[in-house]
Parts: sequence; structure tokens; C-alpha cells
Amino acid sequence: MQARQLLKIYLRLSNKNLYQTPLKIITLYSSDEALIKKALHNDSKAEQALYDRYAGRMLGVCRNYIGDLHYAEDVMVQGFTKVFDNLAKFRNDGSFEGWIRRIMIREAINFLRSRRQLQFIDIEEKETSAIRSPEPDYDIEMLQMLIDNLPNGYKTVLVMFAVEGYNHKEIAEMLDISESTSKSQLFKARRLLQEQFNKKSRKDGTL
Repeated sequence: MQARQLLKIYLRLSNKNLYQTPLKIITLYSSDEALIKKALHNDSKAEQALYDRYAGRMLGVCRNYIGDLHYAEDVMVQGFTKVFDNLAKFRNDGSFEGWIRRIMIREAINFLRSRRQLQFIDIEEKETSAIRSPEPDYDIEMLQMLIDNLPNGYKTVLVMFAVEGYNHKEIAEMLDISESTSKSQLFKARRLLQEQFNKKSRKDGTL
């Protein structure tokens, strides 16, 4: 199975996010716009409602970049601090969730940088052959494990491109690297992901 197919499976399963939590029914504040207006006036209930509405999804975003769930939770909480500190800067020129998501991604990148875990390295490439076998019944945990095993530089570019939908110019600007480096990291991430999948499949006897 090609790396592109693995990523499609991952994206499909990610839509059933493990970190999603049921939305609470709030009668007074039903829309993001209403909640934001209240939160701008330091309404703690509105802030809590926004947090409850998006925390599950944003934890999933942070977890995509940060392998340790506890650190991912810390980054998410820090991200929400930034969200509420900068709430007045949201101009309604896009989705509120997308705006929060960008803050979380930047916080995750900053976390990796602060721990010197975001390095863009070269790994010797090996030839990998396409696998023409039925799609295995891997769940999200298995695919997440394969992605987590990638070097952080590879994984970050892969997630930004394949999951978040950033182009190479945007990735280069956010990570302070060249577009060519972004492209090479993505290519190598896909190759290494496929190698890991091949190795796992042979070990499980599915090849």
C-alpha cells in the first residue's frame, strides 16, 4: 500500500476523532458569534463554552504534532490561553475553528522548537515497492503510531501538508525553511512511512 493511501485512511479515521467530546447543550449561547461577544466582555461561562466546544478537536490537532498526549494537552491549554488573549483580533473573515486551529499549530511548532525536537534531517532512502494487497484493517491508533515514529521534522511537514492542507510556501514560512526543504521532507516522510508500513505488514504476516 502506498503512503498516499495510508494517509487517506488516516484522514478518514481522523474524522472520527478519538479526542472528540460530546458538545454540551447551551441554551443562552448557541453560536460562536454570540459566545465570542460574551467572551470579549470576560464572560467566564462563554469562555468555558468555547473551550468545551473545541477542546476535543484541538487536542487532536496538537496530538498530530506531539507524540506525548500529556504534552499535547499542555500545549492545547496554552493555545487556548492565546486564543482568549487574542480574541479581539478575530475578524470573522474565516471560520473561528480555523483561526483556533492555526494558533494550536503554531503553539505545537513552538513547543517542538523549544525542546530542540524540530530538526530537518536526511535519512538514507531505500527503494520501496508498491504493495498490491487489500486494505488492512488498521485503526487510527496504528496509523498514528506509524506517523509518530517519523522524525519530528518529517512528521511536522507531512501533517501540515496532508492533514492541514498547507502548501509548501506556507509551510516554509511557518517553519522558517525553504520550499525545497519542505518538498524534500514531505517526499522522505512518505517514503519512510511506507517503509514502516511494509515492515509492520511483514511482521504481522499480512504481506
